[in-house]
Amino acid sequence: MNAQQLKNSILQEAIEGRLVPQDPNDEPASVLLDKIRAEKKRLVKEGKLKKKDLEETPIPEDEKPFEIPESWEWCSLGSVISLLSGRDLTPQDYNDSNDGIPYITGASNFEGGSLVINRWTPKPVSISKYGDLLITCKGTIGTMAFNTVGDIHIARQVMAISPYLINRYFIMYFLMRIVYELDKKAKSIIPGISREDILTAYFPLPPLAEQKRIVAKIEELLPKVEEYGKAQESLDKLNEELPERLKKSILQEAIEGRLVPQDPNDEPASVLLDKIRAEKKRLVKEGKLKKKDLEEIPISEDEIPFEIPKSWEWVRIGSLTNIMNGFPFKSVNYTNEGIRVIRITNVQDGKIVDDAPKYYPLSEMDNIKKFLLKEGDLLMSLTGNVGRVGIIGSNLMPAALNQRVACLRLYIQDIQSYLYLYLLSEHFKSRCIASGKGMAQLNISTDWLGSYIIPLPPLAEQKRIVAKIEQLMNEIDKLKL
Repeated sequence: MNAQQLKNSILQEAIEGRLVPQDPNDEPASVLLDKIRAEKKRLVKEGKLKKKDLEETPIPEDEKPFEIPESWEWCSLGSVISLLSGRDLTPQDYNDSNDGIPYITGASNFEGGSLVINRWTPKPVSISKYGDLLITCKGTIGTMAFNTVGDIHIARQVMAISPYLINRYFIMYFLMRIVYELDKKAKSIIPGISREDILTAYFPLPPLAEQKRIVAKIEELLPKVEEYGKAQESLDKLNEELPERLKKSILQEAIEGRLVPQDPNDEPASVLLDKIRAEKKRLVKEGKLKKKDLEEIPISEDEIPFEIPKSWEWVRIGSLTNIMNGFPFKSVNYTNEGIRVIRITNVQDGKIVDDAPKYYPLSEMDNIKKFLLKEGDLLMSLTGNVGRVGIIGSNLMPAALNQRVACLRLYIQDIQSYLYLYLLSEHFKSRCIASGKGMAQLNISTDWLGSYIIPLPPLAEQKRIVAKIEQLMNEIDKLKL
């Protein structure tokens, strides 16, 4: 049960006579109704009410919404209140210079149960008195505040309720409970309720002494409900954030070598690096790489951000992948089909999306060969939200790389899954942002990316890490359901 549901439950208990015990010594509500009728007759004699205001419509037994205590009475709300409707003024008749009496125009004048005064009028025609309960009845319905100011003019978005001889706070709490039902009655393009919607509401009237006990109990409970609501909001926020926090923590544990145990029988990462070097030499012989691609920049101690297991190695991304920049395709050359152009907007956090696809003519394929992508290529954004990565699938082929997107093509495909998960880590993302250049939007270069060092586990351990992460991520995703 959330805070609003708990509040509604308390208010429902209150109007059904179950929130506080009845006292047999209380003067029953029937006597209170007789006193109200006598008061209204007096006001008719004084010309302050009309005879029609004395009329009462009995409530049929089968229409009474719920049972109430014997000392209570069912009546229409209009039998126990006076209701003043507001009237709009023309702009010439109000001002913002404190000339006249306050002018309350609608929900914008209500804040936290109090009134906000920002307009005045020297020509009031619909005047609410001190102590009236004000309620919004058009646009925003059911916002309430007491008139603690004095004479004020109310616009037609507001009504003023003045109870006869009964506790005005009990009226307020009753309206709080039925505001949903009132809102359902709202009509027109700008929703609004009528006078009749309020006046004909079925009202359970307690003895006056019990009204006071009910109000006191509600005012004791509602601050606790508010505290509960704040605690619930904090818990909901934590529950919402927890899965992502757990994922970030797991990835950090993984890249530091603490997620799965090391196995002394694993072939160390140094052997894996030798195999990558051998593969690069083969590609140089075939003319697919240049000799300079064999060069490796030594890693200094002050570059290393944290300790890793002995079987692991620190290595630059450029030693593991051939990093390619994209081509500045011109939008004027786009076609309705052909080679899909993978732009920076297609690279989202952890995936490649195909929103609003753009294409380049198939006839141009030979001219853009060096920018064509392969299934399984790792792509990364270099501008804006820098460091977003995704793996391109066969469903997007043929595809070409646009500018400000990098392609990280691995020399040994077996390490792709681990590298991809590393690039998703908060550690890597934070380094991308910290290293980004530019004022309007961040930019990182392929040179920076190539020189970036990552911790490389033995291949067998990489596979265990990936399997463990997939298992844990699936378990975390279940927390969201």
